Amino acid sequence: MFNIVLFRPEIPHNTGAVGRLALATGASLHLIKPLGFSIDDTAVKRAGLDYWKDVDVHIWEDWEHFIEGKEQEQKVYLLTTKTEKSYFCANFKKGDYLVFGPEGKGLPETFLKDTPEHNLTIPMRKDSTRSLNLATAVSIVLYEGVRQVGLE
Repeated sequence: MFNIVLFRPEIPHNTGAVGRLALATGASLHLIKPLGFSIDDTAVKRAGLDYWKDVDVHIWEDWEHFIEGKEQEQKVYLLTTKTEKSYFCANFKKGDYLVFGPEGKGLPETFLKDTPEHNLTIPMRKDSTRSLNLATAVSIVLYEGVRQVGLE
């Protein structure tokens, strides 16, 4: 299915909600360090994430290790508020990577400059809000991909 990538996530509840989305759709969840929270067994149990053990989670030390370790033939889409290209334009394929930045600041500009053709945004009314909640954004884009390719 799809690969959801959270680059340096900061809020544990968002990551937990994204983990549930991954499980519901058969997606893999990739977390790129540093994380703003712990995902050890104690922390996961305390947060009530009883489904976490069933989520296909991959932890990466940094962006470079992620890039080296990912499946090379799959596209990497960077979700950002800093582009005009809507995710409606994407022709998603199974295995694609959907990359989301940290809640406080989004993806680094250097990432966005490297592959501008793969930068996507979720359209919002002008002057309405700076961005959407991370888990909400992931669900919107992930389910568009599911709509296009179906569930396994």
